[in-house]
Amino acid sequence: MLKKALITGISGQDGSYLAEFLLSKGYEVHGIVRRASSFHTTRLDHIRFGHDERKERLFLHYGDMTDSSNLNRVLEKVQPEEIYNLAAQSHVQISFEVPEYSAEVDGLGVLRLLDAIRETKVKARFYQASTSELYGKVSQPRQDEKSPFHPRSPYAAAKLFGYWTVVNYREAYNLFACNGILFNHESPRRGENFITRKVTLGIAQILAGKLDYITMGNMNAKRDWGYAPEYVELMWKMLQTGRPVDYVVGTGEQHSVREFIEAAFTYAGLDWSKYLKTDPRFLRPTEVDELCADPARAHEELGWSPQVKFAELVKVMLDADMRALGLKPVGAGDALLMKLFPHRWWGPD
Repeated sequence: MLKKALITGISGQDGSYLAEFLLSKGYEVHGIVRRASSFHTTRLDHIRFGHDERKERLFLHYGDMTDSSNLNRVLEKVQPEEIYNLAAQSHVQISFEVPEYSAEVDGLGVLRLLDAIRETKVKARFYQASTSELYGKVSQPRQDEKSPFHPRSPYAAAKLFGYWTVVNYREAYNLFACNGILFNHESPRRGENFITRKVTLGIAQILAGKLDYITMGNMNAKRDWGYAPEYVELMWKMLQTGRPVDYVVGTGEQHSVREFIEAAFTYAGLDWSKYLKTDPRFLRPTEVDELCADPARAHEELGWSPQVKFAELVKVMLDADMRALGLKPVGAGDALLMKLFPHRWWGPD
């Protein structure tokens, strides 16, 4: 029989890449999507409406992280062997505007799902999408699994509740449950309101004559940026081990938002200073100044090392956004992916 996996947040960046990865491994993949007037599954449509056999192993279910009875029913129906909880209100800035909703989904949602596993007695291994935002106001230059947490947003505070709930249920009920503390990871499928995609899509629109400038907030914040398809493979690796362990996942490199902007505009052959404006409306009430991963444990125990780093990521994302707008991409990002991943398992951008 096929191994079954359940993914919450399957229609997001990570969820869609993870679905493709698991399908490539021969899994039967089930995903939970929120009820709306239509499925928000653009990132999965190349599978759902494609011409290969994978779509026969992909199943979508209506559900919501705020509805315990619904989660119980889905688990009882699917009987998954692996559960990946990627559902979240994942935008830090927006969490200041909808703090209660962020807490309901990102915090209590984890509790509801873990309790559904306990109540239904489903024999499933559980992965929780945790975040580097837990560290917040950092006290050391690089963060590993033992670094102290100091969340600086409703999003991070809710995620911290989820993190410790995973630890508690692992210890209290002997569940195979683990946290992946993922640092920023991007791709052409990143939401358009996230900083990296806002930059690359904005540049493509400028080149296409559809936009005059990009408006930014804090350009001094420093982050550790990696490539999302590589990170979802690490999620899977975490559930294949002999015991549940929490891992930090990142590149170990730190770059500022300003550096990302400069690199992207330079790659496009534009002077960034002519196309950029700042607006205090995009500043957060409390800012996380810098984050940088120490992923030594994941490298040593899981054999995982990211291939796509900062400079390559910028090129990959900008090439994709240029191509999506009908422009001829510069091409270095496309060439890199072909070289690193000649047998890529993920579909269109």
